[in-house]
Amino acid sequence: MSRRTGVPTLEDVARAAGVSRATASRVVNADARVQDATREAVLAAIRDLGYSPNLAARSLVTRRTDTIAVVVPESDERVFNDPFFAGTLRGVTKALALTELQMVLLIGSPGDGDGRLDRYIRGRHTDGAIIVSHHANDNLWRSVAEVSLPTVFLGRPFAEHPGLTFVDVDNVAAAALATGYLVDSGRTRIGTVAGPADMSAGADRLEGWRSVLTEHGLPADAVELGDFTVAGGGDAMTRLLAGHPDLDAVFVASDLMASGAMDAIRASGRAIPADIAVVGMDNLELATRTRPPLTTVVNPVDEMATQAVAMLLAQLEGGPILEPVTMPTELVVRESA
Repeated sequence: MSRRTGVPTLEDVARAAGVSRATASRVVNADARVQDATREAVLAAIRDLGYSPNLAARSLVTRRTDTIAVVVPESDERVFNDPFFAGTLRGVTKALALTELQMVLLIGSPGDGDGRLDRYIRGRHTDGAIIVSHHANDNLWRSVAEVSLPTVFLGRPFAEHPGLTFVDVDNVAAAALATGYLVDSGRTRIGTVAGPADMSAGADRLEGWRSVLTEHGLPADAVELGDFTVAGGGDAMTRLLAGHPDLDAVFVASDLMASGAMDAIRASGRAIPADIAVVGMDNLELATRTRPPLTTVVNPVDEMATQAVAMLLAQLEGGPILEPVTMPTELVVRESA
C-alpha cells in the first residue's frame, strides 16, 4: 500500500481499505455495528496513510483517548446548582492532577431520553467513566457493561448487576444515625422529606429513617418525597406540615432540601428547633449558613470522588474490578436539632 503525498483524507482511507467513505467514517466514530474484518482494514489504512483527523482517530490506533468521563444523567440546572456535583468534580479533578488524563463532563436528562450519553459510551470516546446520580430507569449500566468500558459508580447504582462497582456511604445507616439522634433528644413525632424513590440514596435513606422509628414503636407515616433541590424540599415540607401538623422533628434526605424545608417551617409560624427539629444529610458548606445552622450527617463527596478515580485507574491499568467501597460518615450537631 503506497502513501499519497499531502495530507491524507478520509476518502483516501476509504479507498485504501476498499470500503465506502460512510463505512470509514463509522469506523472512525467507533460504530460497534461495523464488522471486525472491515474495521481492521480501515485501521490498517489509517496507520499506513498516517491519517489523523483528531484525537478520536488517534484513539482508534492506540485504543486510548486520555480522558475520563464524569457522566451525570441530570439536567444542566441541577448539575450547576447542586454543591454535591461541584464537590464531585473537584474531587475527580484533584485525583487526576498527577496523571495525563483529562476529565470530560457529560450531562443528560435522567433516563438519557435522547440517547446522547448512551451513544458516547458505546462509541468508546473515553477510557473510562464515573457515573453519578444514577436513576432506576437509566440504562447506562447496561451500556458500559456491553462495551466493557471501565466504570465506577459514585453512589450505589440502582441496578443490581454483577461486575458493577461503586463507592458510597451506607445511606441506611446514615439516615438511622440522624433519626436516632432525634429520638434520643426526646422527639416522638418525626417525619421525613425523602429523596427520589428511583435513586438508591433516596430509597436507602427512607429505609434508615423508617427502621429507627419502627424499632422504637413510633409512627412512620409522615413521609413526603423531594427531588434533592431547595424548592423540592420546601414543597415537600409544606405538604408534610399540612398532612401532619403535630410533627416535632424531621429528617431531610439532603442539605439542599433541608434548606427549603426550614424556610417552609418558618413560613408556617413554627420555630426551629423549639417546635420542629431538623436534621439534614450531606454536610455541605450551606449547612453552616442556614437559619439556624443545620445539624447534618457527613456525606464525604470529595473523598468519594477521589476514591472512585483511584478505583477506575486500577481498572485502566489492567487490574480487576474492585469490590465496592463504603466510606465512613458521622453526625455534625449544630443548632437546628
